[in-house]
Amino acid sequence: MFDWFGGKGRMGMTWRWRYEDANGAEMTDRALPSEIFTSQSDAESWLGESWRDLLENGVEQVTLLEEDRVEYAGMSLRPA
Repeated sequence: MFDWFGGKGRMGMTWRWRYEDANGAEMTDRALPSEIFTSQSDAESWLGESWRDLLENGVEQVTLLEEDRVEYAGMSLRPA
């Protein structure tokens, strides 16, 4: 099969959450989950189950990344 993406085909892409404080700074100093997902829907489902635990551990907002590309950013974990 021809690779239209120049060696970076969509198959095998990884998704992950970046955890952020209230100012949008990445939180790297805590023992937070480092889950990696094979699809956006898997990542979103996991967040739906885990957001309360993340909030209890100081995470205020998250950014969803596909590899290094931002899918969406600054999503608050606080109920609206």
